[in-house]
Order: sequence, then structure tokens, then C-alpha cells
Amino acid sequence: MSLIISGPHHTIHSKNAVEQFALNLFDRLWDKYRQRVSYVSAYENLIENAGASFFNDHIAFRTFSWQNPLLGISTLSRLFQALGYRAAECYHFEDKHLNAIYFQHCNPEFPKLFISELRTWELSTTSRKIIHSAVKTHHTNLPESFLVDLHHLESKSESTRASLLDEACDFIHDLPWHVVEKADLLELNKESQYGAWVLVHGYNVNHFTALINSQKVTTLNSIEKTSFALESVGVPMKKEIEGAPGSKLRQTATEAVIVDVSIREGGNITSIPWTYAYFELAQRDVFKDGATGKLVRYEGFLGPQASNLFDMTKLL
Repeated sequence: MSLIISGPHHTIHSKNAVEQFALNLFDRLWDKYRQRVSYVSAYENLIENAGASFFNDHIAFRTFSWQNPLLGISTLSRLFQALGYRAAECYHFEDKHLNAIYFQHCNPEFPKLFISELRTWELSTTSRKIIHSAVKTHHTNLPESFLVDLHHLESKSESTRASLLDEACDFIHDLPWHVVEKADLLELNKESQYGAWVLVHGYNVNHFTALINSQKVTTLNSIEKTSFALESVGVPMKKEIEGAPGSKLRQTATEAVIVDVSIREGGNITSIPWTYAYFELAQRDVFKDGATGKLVRYEGFLGPQASNLFDMTKLL
């Protein structure tokens, strides 16, 4: 397969083969995501018609924290750490039983990564049994040799790099365990909509995020203007904007799209509609750094805002 891929990351300059691999991976993930999230094309049209720019602020992933097999944030983060990402900040969401780590790349143009995990040991016995039934069938994680190959990507041929890219995409896109029972999915959803989401979507991208600051046109230079413009073309949006005007981070999102997911019922594999992903908007404004006194742009995340955005995938 050719490594030439069109997407929002292909305009970012790469310094070496590892950085180019990461950008190609992000564009492959974007391509699959935009095919499933219909609201994305409305945003792309909005940007094109306004002569604006689209910069992807961050990509979010969800996981289960589990001991045997050993699963959680590291299941995905090791892939990205091999591509130059490093942990920046940790977050805890007590009411949702979630941990999260924000990863950043030394190249500021690369998107941030927000990877979360469900603290399964805090759930009820019934929910833990349901999750265990799934994760015990988890396919093999990316092997150590894969990470070694990424570390030495400069010496690999184009065909080898293409094969590694396919392997990374398949690991994220393919359901990592057997298709779950419908009754188990519905039961887990009562206690943790996040857990039910992971059961049917695995490690697929939860959302991409447009950075308002990058759009650089007057008609779309605030989160209010962009949200209103999307609503005006029929995109259903979150009712509130997280963060007050003038605060260092403000976020909102489209509603989550509904897609058909595979489930097992009566011994047969069928499908039912379930929430998948939303498209997020983020506005990052400058604030005075208490340590230096300088005005800097905030690059992290705020717990209460992120907690409310997790709820966007609730099945209504």
C-alpha cells in the first residue's frame, strides 16, 4: 500500500521517517473516522468555503484497565511513545472511574493524544464479569519486535514501513475481543456507558478535535461562531460550551453519531445501533503563567470539562 495519504496531517512537515509514519497513521485513522462521523464533512466544507485552516488539536482513545491480560492506557500509548510521544499530564475522574494521560510530541504541530482507561476494579461484580468475558479473548498486543521496528524505522524499506502502518491501523480499528452478547452490553451500559462503548468499539478513535485558534478567519475565530455555523448547516451540537468566555480552555462538540455495531444474540451475530464518536471544537487562549509571569497558551486539559464531554457518547 502506498504511504502517500491525504488528510489533515499531511501538510505538517516531518523531520524523519518516524515522524512521517506518525502523520500517515493519523491520516489513516482520520479517514476511517470521517467516513463514520458524517458531521465532519460539514466542518470541512465550512472551513473550505471560509478560506480557513484546520488544525487537529488532539485525538482521544478509550481503554479498559485490566490485570490479566494486562490492558489499559499503555496498550495504546506504547505505540505512540515509540513514535516520539511522551506523557505530559495525568487526570482522574472519580465519578466515572476513569484515569487519563495526555501525551504530547516534541513537534508542537503534532496533535496531542488523550488516552483514558476505565478503573474496572471499582465496578460491580456483574460489570467486572462482563468485561472479563470480553477481555479474556483479547487478541495479542503489538509485539516488542513491532516497537523495535518503529524505533529503527529509518533503516526499513518502503514496503516494510507500509506493512507496519497497516499493522498499526488494524490494531486500532479491529475489535480486540470476540463480539459481545447483547444482554451483557445493555447490562454494563447501566453502570458505565464508557465501558459499554469500549466493549463495542474497542480502540477506535473516540474523537478528533478542531483547534479554533488555527482557523484564522474572522467569521470562525471563536468557538461560538464555529458552533453556530455548524448548527446553521444542520449539525446537532452540544447545548453548552464548556468553559466561560475568556478562560484558558473552552470546548464543545457535535452530538455523537449513531452507527451499527456487531453484537451476539441467540447464538447469532447481528447488529444494533449504538453511539460512536463526535467531532470536538477546542479554543485555547493565553493566560499568565504563575511561575514565569509570561503570557502563554494553555496546552493541557481541564478535568471537569473533559468529564462532561465523556457524556457525549451516552445512549439516549
